[in-house]
Amino acid sequence: MADNKRLAFAIVRFLQDQLQDGGLSPDAQESLEVAVQCLETAFGVSMEDRRLALSQTLPEIFEAAAAKEPQQDTPNLEPVTPSEEDAAEAERLKAEGNEQMKAENFESAVSFYAKAIELNPSNAVYYCNRAAAYSKLGNYTGAVRDCERAIHIDPKYSKAYGRMGLALSSLNKFSEAVVYYQKALELDPENETYKSNLKVTEQKMKEAPSPTGTSGGFDLAGLLNNPSFINMAANLVNNPQLQQLMSGVISGGQAARASASSSSSVPGAAAGPNDLASLIQAGQQFAQQMQQQNPELIEQLRSQIRSRTPSASNEEQQE
Repeated sequence: MADNKRLAFAIVRFLQDQLQDGGLSPDAQESLEVAVQCLETAFGVSMEDRRLALSQTLPEIFEAAAAKEPQQDTPNLEPVTPSEEDAAEAERLKAEGNEQMKAENFESAVSFYAKAIELNPSNAVYYCNRAAAYSKLGNYTGAVRDCERAIHIDPKYSKAYGRMGLALSSLNKFSEAVVYYQKALELDPENETYKSNLKVTEQKMKEAPSPTGTSGGFDLAGLLNNPSFINMAANLVNNPQLQQLMSGVISGGQAARASASSSSSVPGAAAGPNDLASLIQAGQQFAQQMQQQNPELIEQLRSQIRSRTPSASNEEQQE
């Protein structure tokens, strides 16, 4: 038990050193403070009890132990100089990966970038490009991992920080994403995408889950309580032209369902292309009349939606 208390003491000492060094996000700092309190309570240790102190700090002990361990199955992130042939082939593979990204063949793009990395594992661009492809596939954990590797190779690579922020934000790790967006802006102060994404992510940090059931910060309850919107909707619903158009859509759909039920040889024929075209036409007319009646409100809604959505427009441009 005495050894366990000394180990707990060393861990608490290490965590407190991290708190004193600063540079942590508020969430990370709070987490470490809670961890310190839990360890002190669970093991009954106090930093005032110097009898539990070791002659070496925990990082020193770890460094000494790590030096004795064989390095196996770890990615080689140290600078590597490929042959001219390998470097040229890696660039060709990267360019092919970029073409696959443009064609939205994201899995294929990942494959090409991976092959480029095998030939030249010290090129930060290849990792960063693959991170973008991973994000398109929804593999945000893979994107974070590749961004970390790109930053390790080139600590001043702004795009890697920006893509890291986007991936972390997609994982709802907003406080961490803010840190990376800030670093991206520090390296590329004029980048409007980073500015916009930082603003959106900071707003998401402030927003608590809404009891009104809204999603992504869109104020649906406020919209439904907006007198201008209510009046506009009422006028549109009573519009004879729109009523006639929607009546045609409904009657067409009912006729299609009746036809489908009477003909068992044609499964799935509940609605035809004419019904879909009429529905699209109704939606377009509804939108046009909303725009004509209250353009200020429509623009307000558009701005609200744009302000809540992180943008990947700049990150999509592969190098």
